Amino acid sequence: MIGIGRLLPGDRDAWEELFRAYIDFYERSEPDEMYERAWEEFQADTRLHAFGARRDDDGRLVGLVHFLTHASTSAPDTDVCYLQDLFTAPDARGEGVGRALIEAVTRWARERGCSRVYWNTHESNSTARRLYDKVAENRGFIRYQIDLPA
Repeated sequence: MIGIGRLLPGDRDAWEELFRAYIDFYERSEPDEMYERAWEEFQADTRLHAFGARRDDDGRLVGLVHFLTHASTSAPDTDVCYLQDLFTAPDARGEGVGRALIEAVTRWARERGCSRVYWNTHESNSTARRLYDKVAENRGFIRYQIDLPA
C-alpha cells in the first residue's frame, strides 16, 4: 500500500534524491540552490506545494509531486492547478504511485475550488503517458487536464 501526504522536514534527503532523479530523467542540470529554494517553498506550503508517496510497510518515500495554483483567463472565476513535477522511484513503478499522487493533487485542488488540474509531459515519455491517458483528457497539446465540476 502507498500513503500520500505532505513532505515532512525529515524527508529532505529522500525528496532531493527523487527530485534529482526526475531532473536527470529529463536530461537537465540544476544548481544546488534550486533544490534548496524549492524545499523551502514546499515547507512553507503557501505558493508551491508538494506531496510525497510512502510505502506503508517501511515508510520509504517512493514518489513526489509538486504543484501550484494560478489564475487563468479561461477560468476567470476560479484558480486552476498546475501539476509541475511528478516522479516515481524506478523500483516502485507499476504500484499505483503516480495515480495516487495525481488523485491526491486532484482532491486538494477540488477542496480549494479549482476548476481543473493540468500538466505537461514530453511526447517521448510513453510510460507516463499510458497512465495519463487513463486519468485525464489529452487535448492534443501533450497537456493533460482533469476538469473539476462544482
